[in-house]
Amino acid sequence: MSATRLQVSKLHGAGNDFLVTVAPDGRAPGPEVAARLCDRHLGIGADGLITLLPGRDGADGTMELRNADGSLAEMSGNGVACLSWVAVREGLGDQKRLVIDTGGGRREVELEIDLASGELAAATVDMGPVTFEPAGIPLDAPSAFDLEVTFHGVTYHGDAAGMGNPHLVVLVDDPETTRVVQHGSHLEVDPRFPHRTNVEFISVTGPDELAMRVWERGVGETLSCGTGVCASAAVAHRRGLVGDHVTVRVRGGTHEVDLGKTVRLHGPVTHVFDAAVDIE
Repeated sequence: MSATRLQVSKLHGAGNDFLVTVAPDGRAPGPEVAARLCDRHLGIGADGLITLLPGRDGADGTMELRNADGSLAEMSGNGVACLSWVAVREGLGDQKRLVIDTGGGRREVELEIDLASGELAAATVDMGPVTFEPAGIPLDAPSAFDLEVTFHGVTYHGDAAGMGNPHLVVLVDDPETTRVVQHGSHLEVDPRFPHRTNVEFISVTGPDELAMRVWERGVGETLSCGTGVCASAAVAHRRGLVGDHVTVRVRGGTHEVDLGKTVRLHGPVTHVFDAAVDIE
């Protein structure tokens, strides 16, 4: 059987790591390839596989994102930032701004280029507006607010939010002592979320500051999640717990979120390595 050589770059945003490949012919690797490459024991290892596809109608590029299990995801803030690093190296954009189409809508990215290396060091992604409308999340419930779910004797309270993908944000005393791994997989498949959901466990740790751990749909616990950071900040803001500018600390680092008509996510981008992989 002949093999296809796939060029991939591994990058991460605050520990949320992705493999990024470029497909100028518009053909992205399928779910089996994504799952094999993202496997942390038998593959390279990543939270997802991103393909940079050609842009249309004024966009510099299009992002297709597959989770570590091969399933398609609508949107990832850290994923867009990692894709932007590759796009800059490919010569897309004007070194200041990129326009990227995603499954969750069109996103604009402000670029911070390292003058010494010419590489992308950090990015600010306009994540679009947050929605608390059940149909837009989507959520099969009368309201996105004050949801309750109990598992193994623990009752969680929180709100649902849509950032182009679904989120359940629950408030806990301390994310570090919360059973994220044991309970996250159950909360992910809560029947009220027809497309499953990402789950954020948050607490307020200071003025306009949150701590967060996240269970990502189709992946498991990750060190960060850009859309989850934004959803957490928006939920905490609606509840009056934080202001318009929020610092969110995750296991992989720190993100800054600005809340307004749209949600803006700022965070670092780190290139790890490039590789060529033979795919049968």
